[in-house]
This record gives sequence, structure tokens and C-alpha cells, in this order.
Amino acid sequence: MELSLLRAQAHSPSYFSLLRGSSDRRPPVDFCIPCNPYFPTPEIFEYLGRNLETILKYYPSDADTITAELCSTMGLNPKTVAMGNGSTELITWIDHLLVRESLAVPIPTFGRWTDQPLETGKRVDMYPLLESRNFALDVNDYVSFIRTRGSRVAVICNPNNPDGGYLPKHEVLRLLDQLIDLDLVIVDESFGDFVDAEPYAGVAGEAAVRPNVIVLRSLGKNFGLHGIRFGYMVANPALAAKVRDALPKWNLNSFAEVIVFLLKECMTEYRESLRRLNNDRRVMYQQLSTMPELSVYSSQGNFLLVKLPPGHDGVPLRDHLLAEHGVYVRECGNKLGTTSQFLRLVVRPQEDVRRLLIGMTQFLYSGSLHEIPVTGSHHRRAGSLSA
Repeated sequence: MELSLLRAQAHSPSYFSLLRGSSDRRPPVDFCIPCNPYFPTPEIFEYLGRNLETILKYYPSDADTITAELCSTMGLNPKTVAMGNGSTELITWIDHLLVRESLAVPIPTFGRWTDQPLETGKRVDMYPLLESRNFALDVNDYVSFIRTRGSRVAVICNPNNPDGGYLPKHEVLRLLDQLIDLDLVIVDESFGDFVDAEPYAGVAGEAAVRPNVIVLRSLGKNFGLHGIRFGYMVANPALAAKVRDALPKWNLNSFAEVIVFLLKECMTEYRESLRRLNNDRRVMYQQLSTMPELSVYSSQGNFLLVKLPPGHDGVPLRDHLLAEHGVYVRECGNKLGTTSQFLRLVVRPQEDVRRLLIGMTQFLYSGSLHEIPVTGSHHRRAGSLSA
């Protein structure tokens, strides 16, 4: 495995880059990119394979047609929705069209919420989420920070990336009420479907009727299809139209169209994939929590943030896992608000997690290869696991 790829850029290298740089016959097990491992089902992939020539050969329908079908499945009003070629495209247009001067964002969080406005010359007011409080967001304190800095746009990611911290729905609504006078409040719910702490429909319904709220959703993460690049935003009709009108008419590809038109008949399988993933998250949390002096943060995303024991750095551990065990993890040294002592580990099935645990045990505990029990704890836990 060519480890220089891991040091060549701020963002993690793509899975394709790793495959091209590998002489190993086995592809790496991906604990880096947050992807649903249980969806699409093998039957869906088989259907896509059978229709591959048609999908690749012909133009897709325009974005309005694909958006109308998505809204029919999700119970949304098409006038309140804009679909993008990945949530990053929508973040880019939101910044260009709707962020005039300044944007407040808690850190650590998804890097495009800081990098994108900085690239276009905006002032980014970074609100630090404290490790001592398990990176939890305090609504009152965040609002006070926004008022003190004079920020005109505010962002939260819920659940947050990379820690998986979750703000209950009633707290999100309280935040929206307190910031009703801002130019814009963005709630990035890219990982919202993985929440099981409460019956969670998000706040898209609120965004559709409020004057200054956008909710962002990523279909690739939820449906396990990052390569298709599709996501959507919900806002009141005027806001949604402003973004929608700026997007290219054919900004969505044929794969995205086929998946969107399949969704209605696959929702039972999709809900089952979320149930299985949430069970894997609980088990993986318990297993990691047994590792001496490793801090594990409670998460409602499809990933877990861990802090390595004192004296350990994530860069050599990441390299060891990839080179010796074929396991690819996200070291967080280039994420604002964290250090290289933190790793973000995607939730995966148990056969993959065993490989991760063996590699981490070898590296962290002087090569003593012992069994990782499923329950019990030897260290300070960073947060209790949400039900």
C-alpha cells in the first residue's frame, strides 16, 4: 500500500486512489468513508448491473423530474426542495448565493462548512466544541457566541461529524427560534437517518415554512452510494427556488435517477439496513470501550470518534492499520478542533471490526494480541451510549 497517498492532501484520499496505489490483491476494509454497508441490497446492485449499458448510454431526465419523484417518496413539496450533485455542490451554492459576510460554525465538524466560505473571502466564526464536554453543543452558549461575533449565518451538523454528537429535536427548534433574525440558519442532517435516540424526522418540515432555515440531506451516505453524488436541501419556496434556479438543469446523473425511482419499492429494505447498522454501532461502541485508556464518544452517526491513549498518535496507527491489516481509518489531525490523537471509525459489520480491533490492539498495547471482550470497560468513557 502506497502510504504517501495519505499525506498528499488535506482530505482523505479516495478509495480508488488507494486501490491504484496498492499491490495487495485484497482491497482495504474502509473504516474511513461513512457509508451504509447494508444498502443497496445485492438485488439492487444486480438490477443496476443488468441495466448498466442503458444507464451509462443515455442522458438522465432533468433535475425537476428526478426531484419530483424524490419528493413523492419522501413526502416533500417539490417547491421546497433543490437536489444537488452531492451535498458539497449545495454547500457551494448556498455560500455563493446566501452567505454575504460571515458564518458561524461549531468545530470540529464537516470541513466544507469552514473551507467553502473561507475560500470565497467570508469571515468564519468558529465556535469550539469542548472535549471536556464530550463535544456537546450548548444552544444558549452558541447563540451567545453568534451574538457576540455578529455572525449573520449559523450552521449546525446534526448528528455532527466527526463525533456523532446529537442535538435533540426540541433543542434544534429552540435554536431556530432564537436565531429567527439571522440571514440564514443551516441544519446539516446528512447523517440524520442513522439517529435512533428518538423518533427522528428531522426539521425539514420546519425549514419549509420558516423564513431563514435550510435543511441539508445527503442521500449517498444514507443509501451507501457515495459514488452517485446526490443530496438535497429543503427550505421555504423562495429560498429553495433561489438555489434551484442557479443549479445546472442536468446536474444529476442517470444512476441518481434510477436509484430515486427505485426507492419507493425499497424502503422496507432501507429501514432494515438502518436497524442493522444501529445494532452494529452499539456492539462496536462496547468493544472499543473495553480497550484500556481509549476514550470512545457516544454517537448517533454511522461512525465513532475515539481518542487514543496518552502518548499515542493517530498517524502511525493509521499507517500501521493500512499497511499491516488492510484497514483504512480516518485520522483527524487535519480536522479543525481535533488533533491527530483522534480517529473517526466508521461502523461496519463484525467480521470487519475484528480486523480493526486486532490491528489496534497490536499497535497500542505493545504487540500483545489478546481477545477484546464485548462488554465491560477499563477506561473513562467519553459519553454514555444513546439508546
